[in-house]
Amino acid sequence: MANEKNPRRVADNEAMAISRMLRTSPQKLNLVAALIRGKKVDKALADLTFSKRRIAGDVKKCLQSAIANAENNHGLDVDTLVVAEAWVGKNLVMKRGRPRARGRFGKIMKPFSEITIKVRQTGETA
Repeated sequence: MANEKNPRRVADNEAMAISRMLRTSPQKLNLVAALIRGKKVDKALADLTFSKRRIAGDVKKCLQSAIANAENNHGLDVDTLVVAEAWVGKNLVMKRGRPRARGRFGKIMKPFSEITIKVRQTGETA
């Protein structure tokens, strides 16, 4: 017998994508996520394309994945999508060190983070 289908984790007019193990701190990633929250997807893609922040390319890739999920998996219209939510979470932290003066040890933390982007179809067209 076949297993039952998993229930959807998002509403019928929504789609989402998750990028994990992004090599930046959650605080810096949240600044880029705040840049696109609540915007139409074409405007958000343009903002990420011309952003000077290094991590904006990875966020753009995640947003494009959410748009592709909406179009291909859920049959939503791309022209009416908006970035409903974009939230950031912590991931692992690599601990490194550097010898300092007088026998001490300076800790170097190399944080990773993850971003989840949820797009929603609205009633209006572009």
